[in-house]
Amino acid sequence: MLRLAGARVLDERDLAAVQSVLQGDPVASCMVAARVEIAGTDPWRLGGELWGTEGRPVRSGRLGGLCFAGPNLIPLSGGRSALRSFADRALRRHRMCSSLVGPADLVMGLWQELEPVWGPAREVRSHQPLLAMGGSPGISPDPLVRPVRPEELDRYLPAAIAMFTEEVGIDPRLDDGGAGYRARVAELIAGGRAFARFEGGDVVFKAEIGALSAQVGQIQGVWVHPERRGHGLGATGTAAVADRLVRGLGRTASLYVNGYNAPARAAYRRIGFAEVGRYATVLF
Repeated sequence: MLRLAGARVLDERDLAAVQSVLQGDPVASCMVAARVEIAGTDPWRLGGELWGTEGRPVRSGRLGGLCFAGPNLIPLSGGRSALRSFADRALRRHRMCSSLVGPADLVMGLWQELEPVWGPAREVRSHQPLLAMGGSPGISPDPLVRPVRPEELDRYLPAAIAMFTEEVGIDPRLDDGGAGYRARVAELIAGGRAFARFEGGDVVFKAEIGALSAQVGQIQGVWVHPERRGHGLGATGTAAVADRLVRGLGRTASLYVNGYNAPARAAYRRIGFAEVGRYATVLF
């Protein structure tokens, strides 16, 4: 019986096939599409490699599976054989990624292959509804939420660190004293993709557009100051960022949320987000 070759690193000759996969589900693939639109398939510019398995028949110009391997490992398409091929390639080297993230069936299928060697995980979040909205918010956006200015980095950074620590469970400053995380936050601010409401010099709400493709903007890092929680700032603030994406930038607004976070899910429904898929995340 003939067998398809394992996963290979894709190059510029595969760009059309990669784009075809990404365009098949623009919301689920936003994180990778945003990179590919800027960098193509070049690993140095992309910040990671694109792995692919051949479609049927082999060398048909179609991909049977697609996975991004960079700071995160993000499987985007493929059946069981493709996931095994991605796992085989990932296991050839020391684990470099901090998480697996993406469509839940693919992430959990890939994790099943990797867990015997890479496990145990620090945390597995297998149920994360993927939400999207393409119209005006159902509630009034907070008019005081605005883009953070570059000179406000030092005022914004403590809130970003607090959010990351609460959400991911580790302090982002551990490895290098915070230099890398500070640089990433500064880059988001410089790109006009960090938003906040300031009160008395302090951030009481924040959120970021973590990935921005030609069609979709993915909101991340939604956070409300502990002393201001329960007053609706999270909902109206997120509505302001979503409105900026939809009406200001002409994108679909998207985000994913932990399935157990009932208050956040209810707030996102009020804003106008609808579930369009399911993500999963495996944290190391």
